[in-house]
Amino acid sequence: MHQRKYTLELISELGLGAAKPAVTPIEANLMLTTKEYDEHTGSPNATTGDEVLTDISKYQRLLGKLLYLTVIRPDIAFSVQTLSQLMQKPKRSHMDVAQRIVRYVKGQP
Repeated sequence: MHQRKYTLELISELGLGAAKPAVTPIEANLMLTTKEYDEHTGSPNATTGDEVLTDISKYQRLLGKLLYLTVIRPDIAFSVQTLSQLMQKPKRSHMDVAQRIVRYVKGQP
């Protein structure tokens, strides 16, 4: 299977053509939490402006495209699966991680 064209279209769709490729799909020891968890625990993320996205459909479409890529890119499977658990109320930090995965894929489309 060869999905180079699909990957390049995804990169250009997100406007990451000039972005520097990421070395890893997700940062080590990164803790992705829900907004409810942040509010309940009094986490610093609750006050830093990491708000829930207003248009979650963009996030959901991006994750759907990344899920399709996991068929031929098992190296991103863990990261995409972790993000897909947070699909109901994604925060800005979750979208940033999803874009980091795309930047990682850009390194070897």
